[in-house]
Amino acid sequence: MPLITDPLFYALAVPGFLVNGISKGGFASGAGNVAVPLMALTVPAPQAAGIALPVLCAMDIAGLRAWWGRWSAREMRTILPGGAIGLVLGVLLFGAMSARTVSLLLGVVTLAFLARSLWTRWRGAATEAARPNRVRGAFWGAVSGLTSTIAHAGGPPLAIYLYPLRLDRGMLAATTTVFFGVMNYVKLVPYWGLGLLDGTNLLTSLVLLPVAPAGVYLGIWLQKRVSDRAFYNVVYVLLAITGAKLVWDGLA
Repeated sequence: MPLITDPLFYALAVPGFLVNGISKGGFASGAGNVAVPLMALTVPAPQAAGIALPVLCAMDIAGLRAWWGRWSAREMRTILPGGAIGLVLGVLLFGAMSARTVSLLLGVVTLAFLARSLWTRWRGAATEAARPNRVRGAFWGAVSGLTSTIAHAGGPPLAIYLYPLRLDRGMLAATTTVFFGVMNYVKLVPYWGLGLLDGTNLLTSLVLLPVAPAGVYLGIWLQKRVSDRAFYNVVYVLLAITGAKLVWDGLA
């Protein structure tokens, strides 16, 4: 069959990509990886990842148009080289590591980061920005590149480095969008070689493509109407949901 026609698949995929676009467009929260786990309820996880990549690339175009020139050049010089290393490792490990193991490890890291952030806020130090660190940034960029390649789930590891810096919200969204834009377009080559961009997956991606700009611009609209404190509250809630879902997937 050249196209997925299961109504349940689209009932899960459309809201998943909307959340993805909202996250990418205004909240840079890493919550967008809910799309792949949702689709994986009806199709194999590698196929879900293959379908997601072209849609994510379309979201990247919309996000780059919205945030062009607002990223942190300093942080991009730190996280992009690490991301490239992680991407190569992800390609080498793709298929060798079970999806359940990736979900469990990533979920644990996400929830640990959330617990640390809430503890810091409770102690009254949440407004103090961490200092940029090239080694730490390159490390978490590599972890993000690795998990992004395997499961399009690179948001939480990158957040561990970027969020404590307390970047301007627009700069945070722009930096995150550019990082994952580069990662996603480079991933097209190995995904094609792995057979994840076959005719069925590409046609299904084409059907879902209109959701991409809708979610991104909805995220941008929401980002302009939410206070700084509420912004990070939303980020933490989304990270909690994402982390819990990933742990559940890993243990299920």
